[in-house]
Amino acid sequence: MSLMFDPESAIYPFPPKPARLSAAEKAGYRTRIKRLLREQDAVMVAHYYTDPEIQALAEETGGCVADSLEMARFGSQHPASTLLVAGVRFMGETAKILSPEKRILMPTLYAECSLDLGCPADAFSAFCDQHPDRTVVVYANTSAAVKARADWVVTSSIAVDLIEHLDSLGEKILWAPDRHLGRYVARQTGADILCWQGACIVHDEFKTQALQNMKALFPGAAVLVHPESPQAVVDLADAVGSTSQLIQAAKRLPHAQMIVATDRGIFYKMQQAVPDKELLEAPTAGEGATCRSCAHCPWMAMNGLAAIVNGLEQGGIEHEIQVAPGLRTAALRPLERMLTFAAGLKR
Repeated sequence: MSLMFDPESAIYPFPPKPARLSAAEKAGYRTRIKRLLREQDAVMVAHYYTDPEIQALAEETGGCVADSLEMARFGSQHPASTLLVAGVRFMGETAKILSPEKRILMPTLYAECSLDLGCPADAFSAFCDQHPDRTVVVYANTSAAVKARADWVVTSSIAVDLIEHLDSLGEKILWAPDRHLGRYVARQTGADILCWQGACIVHDEFKTQALQNMKALFPGAAVLVHPESPQAVVDLADAVGSTSQLIQAAKRLPHAQMIVATDRGIFYKMQQAVPDKELLEAPTAGEGATCRSCAHCPWMAMNGLAAIVNGLEQGGIEHEIQVAPGLRTAALRPLERMLTFAAGLKR
């Protein structure tokens, strides 16, 4: 049976870019956000890929800047009754799944993710039904409905460890949605992995020839690559890893310059970690390039100061995440499996 949905050929409409704000407008919004967070017993969690001013605001107000799992985990452990999630919709859903008693607000519920959009629950469930002998492992960048269909949820930081574990048990894997990350994990582990053919529109645009040209211009630079990038780009890397792993690699490697192949939003926290090093954006231009994202997720960019104020002031169906109880229970099981496995890795 063929899939009715082809994630490789899907084209997603991008949202309009937020209006530019003056310095005075930004200052006014920051003041209002800080007041609203206090009044609503709320804490702000922001993803590494949001704009630097949003990450800075999360830090200033006692929140956190992290990857999607750490955002949800931080929120579940924080005493605040409301979480303001600056990221994309699946991150808000994950926070609600782990913290059902809390109110989960987002600056906009229209902040999407191409990996989530490229893995519709119905089509994915049909794909799983075609391969009942495989253990279903889905990336965190998926909807609650897709997570509910999975045996395991995984993040890029523990993907290799988890698949090595499942492979040692003799399990064959059905992986979704990112084909590049799935192929990277397969090469690292030797596991039998069947991939759903989704991709991140940001990482999919990094170009091999353009990166080689850049390496020639900066021969002393290390290349840091997120494994959602094409394999040929990964092959040029000095370090490959998740957002948090790339920040650690920047600290660990001795190079004075770093060419970074992931969303440029990461530069805010990475530069904090290595203030004496020069960070360079890996190219998305070059032969065959569309540069639709130009190394910054257009949906992450929707998390602007004005949108955050709207989320806190308006709430309601336009901004509050809801996950049906039955769906939440089903999605929580593979998430809890991942959390337990990840905790074991840290011991």
